[in-house]
Amino acid sequence: MNRYRYYAVFFICLLGSGNALAQSVSLFTPLLEDYARRKQLTGDISDGYSFMVRPFVASKELGFDSLFNQIIYKNANVPDEKLKVEPLPVIFRIQHNSGYSFGQNNGVMVPNRGVQTVLSGGFHLSYGKFSFQFQPEFLTAQNKPYRGMPAGSGRNWRDYYEYLNRIDLPERFGTGTVINPYLGNSSVRFTLDNGLSLGISNEYLWWGPSKRNSLMMSTNASGFLHVTVNTQKPIETKIGNFEGQFLMGRLQNSGFPPPNATLRIRNSLLYAPKRDMDWRYLAGVIFTYQPVWIPGLSLGYSSTSQMYHNDMDRFGDYLPIFNGRKNFTYLDDHVINRRQQQSAGFFRWISVKGKLEFYGEYGTNGNSKTFREFIVNPDLYRAFTLGFVKLMPLSGPEQFIQVTGEITQTGQTVRKAITDINSWYIHSHVRHGYTHRGQNLGYGYGSGSNSAFLEISWVNNFNRLGFQMERIANNNDSFYLQYEHIEGWDRYWVDIVPSMVLDRKFGQLLLSTRFQYVNTLNYYWVLERNPNASLYRLQPGDDRKNFVSHISLGYLF
Repeated sequence: MNRYRYYAVFFICLLGSGNALAQSVSLFTPLLEDYARRKQLTGDISDGYSFMVRPFVASKELGFDSLFNQIIYKNANVPDEKLKVEPLPVIFRIQHNSGYSFGQNNGVMVPNRGVQTVLSGGFHLSYGKFSFQFQPEFLTAQNKPYRGMPAGSGRNWRDYYEYLNRIDLPERFGTGTVINPYLGNSSVRFTLDNGLSLGISNEYLWWGPSKRNSLMMSTNASGFLHVTVNTQKPIETKIGNFEGQFLMGRLQNSGFPPPNATLRIRNSLLYAPKRDMDWRYLAGVIFTYQPVWIPGLSLGYSSTSQMYHNDMDRFGDYLPIFNGRKNFTYLDDHVINRRQQQSAGFFRWISVKGKLEFYGEYGTNGNSKTFREFIVNPDLYRAFTLGFVKLMPLSGPEQFIQVTGEITQTGQTVRKAITDINSWYIHSHVRHGYTHRGQNLGYGYGSGSNSAFLEISWVNNFNRLGFQMERIANNNDSFYLQYEHIEGWDRYWVDIVPSMVLDRKFGQLLLSTRFQYVNTLNYYWVLERNPNASLYRLQPGDDRKNFVSHISLGYLF
């Protein structure tokens, strides 16, 4: 315990003194983040913010302080300048899936057919160095039944359960309507002038530079309760700016079984029950650096480690920066094997002159790979994201054509990773995988999946009108396990998703909409064999259609 007291004193000593308090902007507040990133490309916001450790804080530097009216409650016992209470935006989100579950980065929303809604709001209270932000969420979901993985070949289900037994991703959250409250974007903090903050938080987190797909932390799952030490604005030094976060959190299990959990083959149950009574401890760290010699460039590194609480018995289990035991992948280490670890390096570069943003993230599944292994075989257990944003000025003020592209790949290209059943986010010991409440914490489309996205839109200040196209290859790693033995290369489960987006600001009201047509080919890798079809053409599959509507409203008091 003396060792833990030392680190506690160390963090407290970092805090110093000051009075720099502001509300963090929920990652689900419509329009604001896209607007801020565009304003940075046009030079209206300092390039000192990396946008790689989010949520960001409403501040004068970002131009958002005037959007939130400040109410000071007068009290004879409390000086007016210390006690401040601010209303937080009221945010209402609604999503509708016509045919089957589809969507990512929607927080507390569950896999659902039908309509689901989320309502959030609250207040931010600060007194001196301390602040309390209360912004809960309330979810309702119809949760209508839909067909997932079809009953079929026992061998297919056996191979599919090699994946399902290593992650907690139920197809449905029960059989009835879902009605749940959540803590949402709530926190209690002690914050300084230099932006360093210590607190307990349930806020959504986003790590890395990407706009759509983060490998490590995203808004795909609900927020989880965690202790955090983080910067709320860049720390400026002579060699550049630094941002970062260290957290210790508690991950919860969904409590729902995977599909067809009672299926037996040769009298053996395919489903291996998980340790649902044991919660999981997650530790994570991220830091970014903007070198003063290269304007617009941000570099960063992140790492996470999770374990079942009852398996923790040494100091290295609590802090990911002290548990990086290294060994060759063909050697077993019982300490490493009971931890699910992953790490990523990333960059973001912006050019105000060219109104261009380019970013990327490279991650490795497991932190035990030696440097030599990385050089010899960088594809083994890797995932990556590459993206860009380009603004092309039009004649009107603040009007641009915005082109956005992003590709993400977690599907493995080295056969060893697939046959070892070592895809991203799944684990053979921590068999709930990298999830919270039954949803991935990172890339929303999940293990073994790849996606390519392109958007062309007209933007004017807060407003946007655009067209998007996305191709998603779903869980190729599981596909290879199930169908490689029959050479079923025409069974890829692919979604082709054209979308229309419209964002508008009406005074204090923010509106964001997206309407999607999901054309699914070979749903769950199923073909409908036609004996009369030509052998030289692809066989028709179980192709499906789904219409998805997203509407998000935010009101700023």
